[in-house]
Amino acid sequence: MIQKSKYTAFIKSEAKRLGFLSCGISKAGFLEQEAPRLEAWLNQNMQGEMSYMQNHFDKRLDPTKLVEGSKSVISLLLNYFPSEVQNPESFKISKYAYGQDYHFVIKEKLRELLVCMQSEIGEVEGRAFIDSAPVLDKAWAAKSGLGWIGKNSNLLSKQVGSFFFIAELIVDLELDYDHATTDHCGSCTACLDACPTQAIVAPYVVDGSKCISYFTIELKDNLPQEMKGKFDDWMFGCDVCQDVCPWNRFSKPHNEPLFNPNPELLSMSKKDWHEITEETFRKVFKDSAVKRTKFSGLKRNLDFLES
Repeated sequence: MIQKSKYTAFIKSEAKRLGFLSCGISKAGFLEQEAPRLEAWLNQNMQGEMSYMQNHFDKRLDPTKLVEGSKSVISLLLNYFPSEVQNPESFKISKYAYGQDYHFVIKEKLRELLVCMQSEIGEVEGRAFIDSAPVLDKAWAAKSGLGWIGKNSNLLSKQVGSFFFIAELIVDLELDYDHATTDHCGSCTACLDACPTQAIVAPYVVDGSKCISYFTIELKDNLPQEMKGKFDDWMFGCDVCQDVCPWNRFSKPHNEPLFNPNPELLSMSKKDWHEITEETFRKVFKDSAVKRTKFSGLKRNLDFLES
């Protein structure tokens, strides 16, 4: 028991040293409450063309099926709220994509955390996840007390809002477990009222197939004509439901240099975006998540905004 508490304290202090905002831990097992929600969401085709959401249903709900011998899910938050934002008169990209691709930045930190655990505790087996595998990261973060899932389906924290990445280490080590916090959305409907495409179809339910992030990043086909004029100048992702959330008044700028944007990105005007070449695209978004859309995808989005 003393060992468990000692290891838990060590993991949390190391997470802080590595720059994570917070760290919460849950017992690995079946997510009973999430199962019917996920099933209903998929049955209503709210995943759109994100067919990968239908894969690995069992593993998505139970990390012990994903990582053999797993006993604990260590959830971690990493701040990405920027100190400066884009030219307000320009086309917009989500703040999370300003700097280097978070997958690489966070994976490195998770690797280091696991190595520290192995050198302090001994033989610990585990795997790191950053939204690229069938793990319900928001559900695990909420279960471990790092926040609650808000009406916009993002994880919200009273202390720091919601501009953070969520990642996990799933390990074969028993630890002290945290408890879920309470919901603090109250009667607020700011996110539902502000969503440009009415993608938040009910409190706590987002139709992914109507979300601007889905259209500008995930959808590979032509953008639907009925969405013309509804994108509010977003060309990659969308932050509207976070920008209007009252809890984000507590967001503080991150201190991760790798998340700092290319200065050119912040100053670009609409005219600059229309004239962007593939060479400029590669330079401005050298290691950015924006590369997911490729140059052709970004051009498609820009043309849709202006046509």
